[in-house]
Amino acid sequence: MATVKFPEPLIFGLDIGTRSIVGTVGYKEKNKFHVVAMSVKYHDTRSMIDGQIHDIPKVSEDILQVKEDLERQLRGRKLHDVCIAAAGRVLKTAVGHGEYEFSENTVITQEYIHSIDLIGVERAHDVIFEELAANKEATKFYCVGYTPIKYFLNNYEISNLEGHKGTKIGADILATFLPEEVVTSLYSAVEMAGLYVTNLTLEPIAAIELAIPEQYRLLNIALVDVGAGTSDISITKDGSIVGYGMIPSAGDELTEMLVKRYLVDFNTAEDMKLAVSKSESVPYADILGNQKTTTSEEILSIIDVRIKEITSKIAQKIIELNGGEAISAVFVVGGGGKIPGFTEYLADALKLPTERVALRGKEVMNDVELHVDALEKDSLYVTPIGICLNFYDQKNDFVFVTVNGERVKLYNNDKLTIFDAAVQYGLPKEAIFPKRGDDINFKINGKSRIVRGYDGEAAVISCNGHVVGMNSPIEANDRIEIKESTKGISAQIVLGSLPEYKGTLTFIVNNKQITCPKFALVNGYPQSESYEICDGDDVIMQNYYTLEQLFTFMDIEPVFQVEINQLTADLQDRIYDNFVVSWNDGTNEKMHENEHASVGDSRKWNAYDGKIIDEKVNDEITLENTSIDDTSAQIHDMRVFVNKQPIDMKGKANYYFVDIFDYIDFDLKTVRGSRLVTNIDGHRAAFIEELHEDAVVDIYWEK
Repeated sequence: MATVKFPEPLIFGLDIGTRSIVGTVGYKEKNKFHVVAMSVKYHDTRSMIDGQIHDIPKVSEDILQVKEDLERQLRGRKLHDVCIAAAGRVLKTAVGHGEYEFSENTVITQEYIHSIDLIGVERAHDVIFEELAANKEATKFYCVGYTPIKYFLNNYEISNLEGHKGTKIGADILATFLPEEVVTSLYSAVEMAGLYVTNLTLEPIAAIELAIPEQYRLLNIALVDVGAGTSDISITKDGSIVGYGMIPSAGDELTEMLVKRYLVDFNTAEDMKLAVSKSESVPYADILGNQKTTTSEEILSIIDVRIKEITSKIAQKIIELNGGEAISAVFVVGGGGKIPGFTEYLADALKLPTERVALRGKEVMNDVELHVDALEKDSLYVTPIGICLNFYDQKNDFVFVTVNGERVKLYNNDKLTIFDAAVQYGLPKEAIFPKRGDDINFKINGKSRIVRGYDGEAAVISCNGHVVGMNSPIEANDRIEIKESTKGISAQIVLGSLPEYKGTLTFIVNNKQITCPKFALVNGYPQSESYEICDGDDVIMQNYYTLEQLFTFMDIEPVFQVEINQLTADLQDRIYDNFVVSWNDGTNEKMHENEHASVGDSRKWNAYDGKIIDEKVNDEITLENTSIDDTSAQIHDMRVFVNKQPIDMKGKANYYFVDIFDYIDFDLKTVRGSRLVTNIDGHRAAFIEELHEDAVVDIYWEK
């Protein structure tokens, strides 16, 4: 058989559908596409379900039969390369919300907008992944398109972020994904039939190639391909295809209603459905062999409710894919859209004039010439021919780029950017924006305060060795390097840098001016000015000293007969700025010269926390050869009342306040209040004050 000569290149396209495989061969000459061969093979098993190949060898066998039939029509011309399309019904869409908060008021640029889009797409992908995980499915998805629904500035909705200033931006993004397994199975079935995939597109895009000419795509238009099991939808805007989707409702639902109503088989019901637009009277035979006749009017009344339901769902999906906004016009293709009333109901659901929703039929094929016997122009061939036409654009196939040394496959929508490569590479949102270091939240004198961490460095992106931005365009085989953003240094602040820490306290001590630095308690413990404040710290700045803290600061031993502002004081009493502190130096010296005098082994007090440093408190105070004690007194017992409880004291001639600690369990080492109260009969007493019979003693920590 002699091979027929055709103009080159001769394009072979396969529409691999759920019900059938349609093969088309043709060539483009000037502005017309000439179809020279077409073949249809219906699946005789359920090798495909909902656009997904389930039996690769069986589908490959059907593809091979179509290929061989086409080669016969071409009189020996062998076919090797093929263009294919992934079904719109396998697309998945989800809405993702992304947001980012700046450390200060920032001008919003396109780079920030693209980055927040990426975060939204990533979140939409997470939504898809969570749904798959719930169904125990593990599938990788390609993002084939996304549409911003809403933008937010400082939590308020705004139409355009660019140029505004704010501290927080957000975006709701509608993203469309194609499962990797669909692409993989298509390639496998085609290659098993001995063919090589030269171009792959999506069925909704293939339909647009023919139904919506390039010059119309600047408009916001929806294309609805109403098939048998699904209605595929695509949206054009500003010259590009911005959204894809589908609803699982179409012509078969109407046919099934007729099957049940007229008791006929599916094919008979399908013929009856198609006949309503051609004749008023519709004859049919039911499954019992009865010959009957009905009217187109009756058939339409039966399916009318379901047509309204389907068009309502399509309208809702169109608005969703269009970012919640009204569409300008709708083109309808496919057999399901031919049912009388379909376009009118769809226009009503979209609140559009009826003339804005049009059935695209033969007129969309004005630039198509058919050279196949018994083949007439019909909107049913829009997608098969569109797959061939898509070859000439070469815009929507998969391309490969390299991101950080890893090969990444991208679905090329003719406007690929670094953003798209970053999404498919799986760059996490944390890697885009500079990350601020950890903040420090703490309290100062009971009031909350925050110190912000430092901003990190933004991501650095290069393409083929040149520094670029997130929205820079890319092409096949580009080499992209993305240096992820860094996290800034965590917040740092020391006690000494707090405004409250600065300053001193001045006391008059024995007629001399003593200047002392203020100090702080952090979580109840004293800290110096070099202490680095930690998250959650509770800082209290002291504006006073206690008497023992003053003694420690002056590096002198405690004195027990001291006055503050001419009033008798003990070691826990507070001394504020300009208070006067005095004691008798001679008495103090005389007490220390006496080798028999001891008070708790000369107890030393920690000036910051009021704790006794020495672990032991003497069981006995001996004050020999002093005017305070008479050693010749006889030993006797004595009862006193300590904190309202009777205490019988024994074995001594004289009893002093400090002796009480031999009879009660009282912790002097841990400060449990603002000061230690030591009273005898209601007046403040020193530790060495003598007790008398029935003395009323109070000792406790004042809160």
